[in-house]
Amino acid sequence: MFDLGWTELLLIGIVALIVVGPKDLPVLFRNVGRFVGKAKGMAREFSSAMNDAADESGVRDIAKGLKAATNPVGSALDGVKDAAKDLTSGLDPTKYDPKSETGKLSAERAESARKIQAATARAAAERKAREAQEALAKADEAEAAVAAASKPADPGEAESTS
Repeated sequence: MFDLGWTELLLIGIVALIVVGPKDLPVLFRNVGRFVGKAKGMAREFSSAMNDAADESGVRDIAKGLKAATNPVGSALDGVKDAAKDLTSGLDPTKYDPKSETGKLSAERAESARKIQAATARAAAERKAREAQEALAKADEAEAAVAAASKPADPGEAESTS
């Protein structure tokens, strides 16, 4: 629409320097800068007011519907992303029903995990008890062997061999 290149800006600067003069040129540029700033602010305010009006009238909803109609794969992926976002952001108490199938499966899995942990602990305790009994039996055997080796020989046997 309104396009200015470097050559056009240079030409405008030279004409302004000749017409206004070097003394008043900084004042002119300052005033032009203020005017451009005000114009940009008004354009920004107008644009935000139009966006707000579009939001209130539902234009964005219609645009979203048109986008979904023209790109069904993208809208399906958006639905998947929203579902994943709901799951990762935490469970919403209004959406989560513990009596649902997922809640039942979760309770069953927790119960199974508890049973497995209890059986593992029981098996470990039995193994430790069995190892302790085996160690005690070995210690008794070693003690009996030491006692038999340190027992003095029978005096009658010593004379009969000589």
